[in-house]
Amino acid sequence: MSHGSSILAAMSDPLLEPFALKHLTLRNRIFSSAHEPAYSEDGMPKDRYRLYHEEKAKGGVALTMTAGSAVVAQDSPPAFGNLHAYDDAIVPWIQRLTDGVHEHGAACMIQITHLGRRTSWSHDDWLPVVAPSAIREDAHRSIPKVAEDWDIDRIITKYADAAERMQAGGMDGIEIESYGHLFDAFWSPRTNQRDDEWGSSAEARLRFPWRVLQAVRERVGADFIVGLRMAIDEVVPDGFDTNVGLDILGRLEGEGLIDFVNVIRGSITNDVLLSDIIPIHGMPAAPHLDFTAMVREATNLPVLHASKIDDVATARHSIAEGKVDLVGMTRAQIADPHLVRKIIDGAEHRIRPCVGATYCLDRIYEAGEALCIHNAATSREATMPHDIARAAASRRVLVVGAGPAGLEAARVAGERGHQVTVLEAAPVVGGQVNLAARNPRRVDLVGIVDWRLGELDRLGVELRLDTLADADMVRGIVGGGLVDRADVAIIATGGLPQLPPLEGGEHVVTTWDVIGGDVRPVGQVLLYDDHGRHSALTAAEMIARSGAELEIVTPERMLGIDIGGMNHVPYARAFNETDTRITLNQRVMAVRPELGRMCVEVGSDHSDHRVTRHVDTVVVDHGTTPLDELYFELKPHSTNLGAVDYDAMLNARPQQEIRNPEGTFELYRIGDAIASRNIHAAIYDALRLVKDL
Repeated sequence: MSHGSSILAAMSDPLLEPFALKHLTLRNRIFSSAHEPAYSEDGMPKDRYRLYHEEKAKGGVALTMTAGSAVVAQDSPPAFGNLHAYDDAIVPWIQRLTDGVHEHGAACMIQITHLGRRTSWSHDDWLPVVAPSAIREDAHRSIPKVAEDWDIDRIITKYADAAERMQAGGMDGIEIESYGHLFDAFWSPRTNQRDDEWGSSAEARLRFPWRVLQAVRERVGADFIVGLRMAIDEVVPDGFDTNVGLDILGRLEGEGLIDFVNVIRGSITNDVLLSDIIPIHGMPAAPHLDFTAMVREATNLPVLHASKIDDVATARHSIAEGKVDLVGMTRAQIADPHLVRKIIDGAEHRIRPCVGATYCLDRIYEAGEALCIHNAATSREATMPHDIARAAASRRVLVVGAGPAGLEAARVAGERGHQVTVLEAAPVVGGQVNLAARNPRRVDLVGIVDWRLGELDRLGVELRLDTLADADMVRGIVGGGLVDRADVAIIATGGLPQLPPLEGGEHVVTTWDVIGGDVRPVGQVLLYDDHGRHSALTAAEMIARSGAELEIVTPERMLGIDIGGMNHVPYARAFNETDTRITLNQRVMAVRPELGRMCVEVGSDHSDHRVTRHVDTVVVDHGTTPLDELYFELKPHSTNLGAVDYDAMLNARPQQEIRNPEGTFELYRIGDAIASRNIHAAIYDALRLVKDL
């Protein structure tokens, strides 16, 4: 789009209108809300952290809000890789971050907090967790110490110290976390049951947050931007309701203590409540937008809001209808940090969609880093490109398989300027994504496939469906020295279900059979989950909801061990509502027919004790085994014999392995054709291999 066209787009699109936040002019209405991706090193926002936020600034965002949250004191030990706002050493790192964001035209703020009870004492300095009252939070399970007067005085000062550090580091403002942390725990009757000056009445419960804000304002001055991300209604028994929340907000506004409010509705004390605030796929979009609009009507403060607003149409509606002043598209920008730039360029159709999988958030809890399920460059900006550079010379590339790995390989090769052909045995593309999307709650996963199909069409990639590739066919396409033949073959054929080690495996069916609709178990069903991922629990949910009597058996100490807490919620709800029996720490050892049913021997790694079950159907999940016959047939004819130079790949150098000078093409395999993994691994395989091809 030309510069003139971009100006016209800005004039006509409410999302692209500038907005004045106090003295700060924001270039549009889209922001990235505060969240902790856990990219810190030693509590500092070093290069990985900085580059992640810089990418969004390059991509056109108006404001990127960092941290979720930066902790103000040592007795607020990081639960999510939080930044150490209590340490003077953070100031130069913050300065590097803000300089980088500002260089690309975006504003930068940071959220600060004391986590209170929302953490664990067994981190970092092993200091006791503090809270207004000794009430344990379900999610983190620490029983807090009741904050003493000297704790309260100390923490108030720590908030002011942290705010001063953020100002010294060049931040445009700060946001104080006020839902589920220490700040608002004082003003909520649910968590503050004190009978002293800090909690004996509604007025007393406000004393601590008021003192914090006053101390912060005294330290940073009147011109520095200070706001709250505030739950206006806790929506839980014994918590404060909308009337109380609006009254508190009105008082904050009237006394000039804050410059904006970032509206939240709900509580975060367990995964169920958290998923209502940060909905996953299968849940309604923008569930709190109308509530936020009501808050905006009740205040003159600028109103920000973010909660599953992951598509441009909804974001545009929220601004055009005056529901918010700034709209947060946080997970959407994890999926595509260049989202705003594509709106400006008139290329909304090219925005990589957020599919709501919430792999990003679950990954923080499970593995200590946020990753997008289908953008492997996010958080890896130092080594992985969001914009693919063209190669110096065009090559011909053959990709076999059109699941996530194959489609990504074809996309990246096409962006490199190579001539690409994709062969897919099925009549449709998508591979195992199509299976996952059979769960109605997870249907948005098809966006992973649809976006890549659109990109392949734009890039002129040839896609041949219903084409079962064998070695002779592939060798006729690759190698041979002919100009019109490919010289690189990438095998992305995925995998097929494998059975767990047990006697009588011929008597079981797989979760793929159930999800695909080939088998519909009835009566009594035992599902043996020896994998711990979505495929097992999706099949279990389908069986349970069908009316069958289900028992899930797993050798793990928890159900769905590789599924994070956010995605666990709807599965757990389904199993609870259907009286599904869940058996942990047990293995299926053997299955045999007996009197028209299946006799199942169940044992354990913990002892020699065995029990038997009699059921109508046994369903198993043990991941996949690679569909790799084609790869091994082609391997002897390739120049590299299928080898990947890991040092070259990890250091952004092209593959140059020559192990067979008589070979006529390079050969690689990616995704589940190597080993059973997940969608992110498949896409990452493709990106980091092909980006240097």
